[in-house]
Amino acid sequence: MVDAVRKMIFDGELIGGQRVPEKLICEKLSISRTPLREALKVLASEGLLTLPPNRGARVNRLKAEDVDDMFPVMGALEALAGELVCEKISDAQIDEIRSLHYQMAADHKNGNLSGYFDLNQRIHAGIMAATKNATLGDLYALLAGRIRMARYRANFSQQRWDQAMAEHEKILDALVARDNARLTQMLRTHLKNTCDTVKSMIESGDTRE
Repeated sequence: MVDAVRKMIFDGELIGGQRVPEKLICEKLSISRTPLREALKVLASEGLLTLPPNRGARVNRLKAEDVDDMFPVMGALEALAGELVCEKISDAQIDEIRSLHYQMAADHKNGNLSGYFDLNQRIHAGIMAATKNATLGDLYALLAGRIRMARYRANFSQQRWDQAMAEHEKILDALVARDNARLTQMLRTHLKNTCDTVKSMIESGDTRE
């Protein structure tokens, strides 16, 4: 339920600033309003919606100032993960991330953005989990939901999507080599390029909103 409504937001089916059409969503997903409203609470906690009292949920707009706030913090968390993970990650965990990477590359080749993005998020989460640092993981999880829409929409740009796939090749290479300096730099670069693309899209009005 949460995933279905989140995807509607990411894909631009639910537009920033729009009131969530609960009746239409219930009909589309063949559900009652009770589970939908529980899902809306989760999405509000991720920063995707606001829930004004007695006025229905409303989709948040992606704003440049939000991007400026979130991305430097996420960049610091991912850079720290890059510094820590190479000494902690097991061969089995590297194999798992490599497998996810190859599946993600196939989705990129086939133009399957939704499948690509799900695998992308699993790779980033897998790197974070392999640091075995619970505090870092908790902070990452807290911000990951809020930043997810921006990361997804950056790939609306085919140029950025292709660039991101190339960056992931380098991230995997650095991880396999357990080169923490190179991995840290690539994670920073990867996130900065996403941030720059999202801000450019917002400034041009091309956010599918």
